[in-house]
Amino acid sequence: MALLRALLRTIRMARNTSSLAAGLPADDEVLLDAPDERLGPALVAAGRGEYGPAGKLLSTTRESAEWENRDRYTTRLAAFALSRDEWFDDWRSAAPHDPDAALVKAELAVCRSWRSPARAELLRQVGPLISAAAEGDPRDPVPWRIALDHARGTNASHAEFERLWAQAVRRSPHHYGCHVAALQYLSAAWYGSHRECFDFAERAAHDALPGSLVQALPVRAAFAYLTEGGGAAVGRVRLDAAADLAIALSAEYEDADPWPAQVRNLLTYVLVRLERWEDALEQLRRIGPYATSFPWDRVSDDPLGQFLELRDGIRIQVASERPLRARSGDLPHPRSEHGGRAPSGDH
Repeated sequence: MALLRALLRTIRMARNTSSLAAGLPADDEVLLDAPDERLGPALVAAGRGEYGPAGKLLSTTRESAEWENRDRYTTRLAAFALSRDEWFDDWRSAAPHDPDAALVKAELAVCRSWRSPARAELLRQVGPLISAAAEGDPRDPVPWRIALDHARGTNASHAEFERLWAQAVRRSPHHYGCHVAALQYLSAAWYGSHRECFDFAERAAHDALPGSLVQALPVRAAFAYLTEGGGAAVGRVRLDAAADLAIALSAEYEDADPWPAQVRNLLTYVLVRLERWEDALEQLRRIGPYATSFPWDRVSDDPLGQFLELRDGIRIQVASERPLRARSGDLPHPRSEHGGRAPSGDH
């Protein structure tokens, strides 16, 4: 009997897996951390040693108060400068008081400090850079997101965290990056607990604006819970509710949209851990070609390879659970010309 079940499972996989590839791009079409149409040219120019497009991009986000884009672009430009910083050194030399360069400088210094074994000591030294970035534009919440990340690495007290959080939300009550930084501080891996993390995430999601990525905070809390040992503090109902909320948020965006790509990648991971295979496959179709390093870099040194491998695994799992053919009870019954289900003798 066990052999028969194994044989049927293999047959189901063989018949269904190829059909489940519909709507999924080929492996060689999937991109990791692909920049959007505004960031891409700035990164290309930086690769040539030109800082002008990066400076123009960030000044535009500051002048138009595009705080979410400003945060994302600052993070990506600083990440690029970690490995290739000539263009950024030229920018700082040419415009030492540029508020946009000051913001990237603060983010870059924090990123470098986090990578060092002497993290706490180095982070304490970059405090003045964050203060300088905050002075660049009093409206800007991004320096306060950087300050929240900085606080986590310097073992800042809850009182100091609350002070920084108040400054952040005063500038932008629904800023996604600031909420993510606060959630990390409150996580069980740092200075809070799983329960505290979920409570914060659920309150923020409830108060979020329609379509805001802040609604994905509970699924971030679920990810932290699932990857940090879990425990009895969070039940399955709460995990499923977090996933359901993120699924609803994902549905508000176009498929293959790079803006919610990281949220969709994260949601896919959580759905796999919850063994919600059909839902995970649906998110893969919505992701399209936009794989993101997070969360796959938390489980593999090859995040793109991990994403592609998991994508195949999800298809195989879904295929193995689908029936070979519809059962007779699942087939639609013919309708009689008089309405209703046709009796066996109705021709």
